[in-house]
Amino acid sequence: MSGVLKRFRVMAIIAGVMSLLLWFGYMPAKYLFDSPSLLSALKWVPLVHGYTYPIYILTAIQFSTVARFPFKRMIGFILAGTLPVASLIAERRVVKHYS
Repeated sequence: MSGVLKRFRVMAIIAGVMSLLLWFGYMPAKYLFDSPSLLSALKWVPLVHGYTYPIYILTAIQFSTVARFPFKRMIGFILAGTLPVASLIAERRVVKHYS
């Protein structure tokens, strides 16, 4: 269980940080500010987020099956990666419960 828990923790933190960078860095730079230099500096954010989110989904599914959570809770962990801070909150709750 500890290996699965560590993988979930790492991916939840990475997905949460990348989601924050996407929502509060890249998106405002693209849609609110008219600065091509800022946008070109942040063009890596959606690419990295696009690769890390599916990995987060797989680790959330793996953690949920190993912990024998119900299907609704598994879906909750998967959806936690869609909101900027939700995966970080889910990670904290899992750590509090399993540590």
